[in-house]
Amino acid sequence: MLTVRNLTKTFGNYKALDQLSFTIQPGSILGLIGQNGAGKTTTFRLILDFIQADMGTVLWNGQPIGEADYDRIGYLPEERGLYPKLTIEEQLLFFAELRGKSRKEIAPQIDAWLEKFQVKGKKTDKIQTLSKGNQQKVQLIATLIHQPQLVILDEPFSGLDPVNAQLMKDAIIELRKLNACVIFSSHNMDNVEQICDQLIMLKNGKTVLNGTVQSIRESFGKTRLYLQGESLDEEQLRLHSGVVALARREDQSLVLKLADAEVGKEIFSLVTQNGYLPMFNQQPPTLEEIFKMKAGEKDE
Repeated sequence: MLTVRNLTKTFGNYKALDQLSFTIQPGSILGLIGQNGAGKTTTFRLILDFIQADMGTVLWNGQPIGEADYDRIGYLPEERGLYPKLTIEEQLLFFAELRGKSRKEIAPQIDAWLEKFQVKGKKTDKIQTLSKGNQQKVQLIATLIHQPQLVILDEPFSGLDPVNAQLMKDAIIELRKLNACVIFSSHNMDNVEQICDQLIMLKNGKTVLNGTVQSIRESFGKTRLYLQGESLDEEQLRLHSGVVALARREDQSLVLKLADAEVGKEIFSLVTQNGYLPMFNQQPPTLEEIFKMKAGEKDE
């Protein structure tokens, strides 16, 4: 279990992180979101003791993280770092040895890992011959091959196409099944929403959201209404006093932003007067909409 309590860090007069607290249970995934400069990478560096906190504690299973614990940690930094003139095999063996594993133990596993992540290349190919995406997958393998219990991933989806992004998501979900503690940052709210058990949003170093994805969404009320039907009067809906905004999607369905969740009842009575309606779906705002709302708010 990873426990972070009141973690605070300043650089000169700039407070990069302000009393951040959270706990990650084994087999749980925490998503860390926020705009650039919000404090995400600073959080990771403080956990890993790359930089020293002004205040606060980081505990692994109730104890400060010690030297021996680093062999149980997998870290994928935002700045990718591979040795271009090494082969894939040499690179993976080198990183595994840094985590206390022997070449004899790791070497037989490499082919299976390359196949699992669909790396285009042989293990004897040099890193510099691989595409950027395949280099990123090799670095992910290097992060996971020693079977860490705590995994920290800084923008793991950056630059990945949809197929490779799905491979990354599958790998993160598998870590949950292996009972690892996982924390990752991302600007892709769909990925966060799909795989996170818990979510924290930082803004200027302060925690502005903390909870499960569903509880956070529900806290904003069911103010998004999705409608589809031939009898819908778009202009009538747009002029309704409880409708803040209305948009038509490519599938010709309508999305209404409501002033209050209770307005949904009025809209339901209005649009069902002419009978059957194929779609009436009232939901909280999406995580992406919430992110934009919180990012745009002034600091309290």
